[in-house]
Amino acid sequence: MFSLLFFFLLLQLLFSVGREQGTPCCLKRTFSPTYYRDGDLVVGGFFPLFIHKVSTFKYWKMFWFHPQNNIKDSQWLPKNYYQVLAFMFAVKEINRNPSLLPNITLGFHIYNAYHSDERTLESSLMWLSGQGQTIPNYSCEKGKSVVVIGGATSHLTISMGSLLELYKFPQISYGLFDPLLSDPLQFPSVYQMALTDTSLVHGMVRLMLHFKWTWVGLVASDDSRGEKFLRNLQEEMARNDVCVAFIEKIITGQSLNIGLYQSFVSRILYSTAKVIVISGDTNSLLSLMFTPDPYIFVRRVWITTSHWDIDKKPGYIYFDNFHGALIFSDQTSKIPGFKHFLKTIHPAKYPEDLFLKNFWNSAFGCTYKHGEADEGVCSPNASLDTLRLSYLDITMSDQSYTVYKAVYAVAWALHEMFFVKSEMESNIDGDKRVFHPWKLHPFLKNLQFNDSAGNLVVLDKKRNSVANYDILNYVIFGNDTEVLVKVGEFIPQAPLGQDFIIQEKAVVWSTEQRKPPQSRCSIICGPGLQMKAQEGKPRCCFDCTPCPEGHISNQTDADRCVKCPEDQHPNQERNQCLSKVVTFLAYEEPLGMALASVAAGLSLLTALVLWVFVRHKNTPIVRANNRDLSYILLISLILCFLCSLLFIGRPTAAHCLLRQTTFGVMFTVAVSSVLAKTIIVVLAFRATRPGSRGRKWMGSRAPISVILFCTLIQGMLCGVWLLLSPPFLEADTHSDHEHIILGCNEGSLIAFYFVLGYIGVLALASFAMAFFVRNLPDTFNEAKFITFSMLVFCSVWVSFLPTYQSTKGKMMAAMEIFSILSSSTGLLGCIFIPKCYVILLQPHKNTKKTLKNNFSS
Repeated sequence: MFSLLFFFLLLQLLFSVGREQGTPCCLKRTFSPTYYRDGDLVVGGFFPLFIHKVSTFKYWKMFWFHPQNNIKDSQWLPKNYYQVLAFMFAVKEINRNPSLLPNITLGFHIYNAYHSDERTLESSLMWLSGQGQTIPNYSCEKGKSVVVIGGATSHLTISMGSLLELYKFPQISYGLFDPLLSDPLQFPSVYQMALTDTSLVHGMVRLMLHFKWTWVGLVASDDSRGEKFLRNLQEEMARNDVCVAFIEKIITGQSLNIGLYQSFVSRILYSTAKVIVISGDTNSLLSLMFTPDPYIFVRRVWITTSHWDIDKKPGYIYFDNFHGALIFSDQTSKIPGFKHFLKTIHPAKYPEDLFLKNFWNSAFGCTYKHGEADEGVCSPNASLDTLRLSYLDITMSDQSYTVYKAVYAVAWALHEMFFVKSEMESNIDGDKRVFHPWKLHPFLKNLQFNDSAGNLVVLDKKRNSVANYDILNYVIFGNDTEVLVKVGEFIPQAPLGQDFIIQEKAVVWSTEQRKPPQSRCSIICGPGLQMKAQEGKPRCCFDCTPCPEGHISNQTDADRCVKCPEDQHPNQERNQCLSKVVTFLAYEEPLGMALASVAAGLSLLTALVLWVFVRHKNTPIVRANNRDLSYILLISLILCFLCSLLFIGRPTAAHCLLRQTTFGVMFTVAVSSVLAKTIIVVLAFRATRPGSRGRKWMGSRAPISVILFCTLIQGMLCGVWLLLSPPFLEADTHSDHEHIILGCNEGSLIAFYFVLGYIGVLALASFAMAFFVRNLPDTFNEAKFITFSMLVFCSVWVSFLPTYQSTKGKMMAAMEIFSILSSSTGLLGCIFIPKCYVILLQPHKNTKKTLKNNFSS
């Protein structure tokens, strides 16, 4: 930088000797106009008011020709002149305030801030040397220079500071806050008026989250500030699950290559991102503004800051595409009298202000050009309050407000120096004060005051406040009128929930639907679906997959589905959990009604058989094989049929305790009765042999003893079962995803199978004994009937076991009821129905004589 400075100063000396004419002071430099207003002390103002489009056919020719010959064309930035107006208004207010700087008037010297290092150094040297002079260490205005207000960008601040720092000259920057400029070692003479913007990325991400924009493009200037902004914004977006669709960088300070520009626009054009954040200032987009063939962007929602001028430029129709943009602007206060001051501005009132004339020409479309005597078609009655937004900001923009505060900061620092601290070091040379600018540093560093709006202003680098933001909506109407509408605000220090406010209905969108666009990498996963990340892509790019069984998602873009509680189940769309219906084998349903009817019918049939046997108790066929055992067997079968009703209806804890134990005991009585009958058959034929000892076992006590003994063992098994692990009521929520099945859990499956196994052992014993005596005479022999009944009984229960294991829910109860009814019916049918047939339909065979004849034969 110092080598460039030395080389530039050398060139300026050559130019000043060989090409300049006139007195050493106040030389004319028509290619670099300034505006000077005298005062006791003079404040310099550097503002980017216009830029020169320099011919690039040979860069080296720039050093051999006068700069005005290198100028191809110039472009005015009319909106930046508002900052000059705020600057002039502040100086005017200060000079009219008798208590702030009494007996001292402030003057100003306004320069254009060029966008190149050499031109910036030239302007800085002109300021140090005097009005229009560029001779180092020589000044025509000794003792008047106070401070420089400028630095619309960090780059300009650094370029100016490289020269001003040599003289410890205070420089107040009004551009975006840059932490680099707060370094007291590198920039001890630079003061930043802008508030800290570290919360800007938080506000932008809050805006994205509010409208559910998860796929956002980023555009920033290709410099250190742009890099820092992109880094901070990407980190905040990642923390909030917002993905970056693309990143583009704008090359600053250079002419943009047409091929690069076309590629830049194409990437934005074909990106699926509907929302783009663009960061920078007006200077960052100079290359875009002067592109010979500007492209028309497709409609996008642009999120930016007020430091980037997106207003419509005359002749550049592509700027219309920023209609609907959302702008984060530092909150400002209304300055009393500023609106009236703007209405009084006119070139005729300030004929020496070349900047105002050019601004006026550009704003009102006049043909007047600097240097010509005729002012063209400009109307003498034109007023700034008739201009649209591009040229007039009645409420004072945040940049203008910052300039306004900067001028007052200088005034208050001078006030402290002259009238409070009384530490001014001055010499009197006629009526002029000799002022040493470096003496102002201690007062600027500790400066604290309230501006005319009542806001506290602090220049201390360590106490810089965090900025609050208004969210503005940029709207272009059909008549080419532009407005900025406040639609929200972001206040970082406010409590959560009150820090971000947006009036969604007040926003005007650029989309045809006139509603917030969807900026996403993937389609919305609606309720009932969950996101599945796409391999190798950002997490915002995903596929939508249905929720698994038993899970739901009742919101869009669910990361994962939520499992329904056990007492609930998903609906068909899997977006809501419904309460499961409690179900059991009820009497009201067809299956329960059928089984209950069959059980009741069979129990009545068995009771009818019992009545027949009691009615014909003295007949030979009833008395054969011990009629008491027949009565016991029939009664146990009635109870077996009825115990199946315990498996129907809403189960309770008592039902669960009685179900299996009652069934086990009743069936044990029935099977042990059949076993006793089988034993009687065997003993009956042995007792008919001469000298047989079996006669003493033919009485009624022995069979009853068998029944009691067998039943006692089963009762003990059931007792142990109930003591150690009894059955209990259970709500099965897994077998059926739409129902809660009430049933009984056996508690101990081992005990349950022991009970069934014991009944099976008795049945097999009866079957074996009956099978071996099946060929005895039919008259007194029930062996064949018992054999068939036990065969049916065993077949039913052998089939029951695997089926019971594979069945769930209320079908388990139905399966057990069916086994109870079918096995009991087998006993009833095989043993008693043939006898009832003889008793009721063939009574002639039920006589003693007939039975003896059959036996004799």
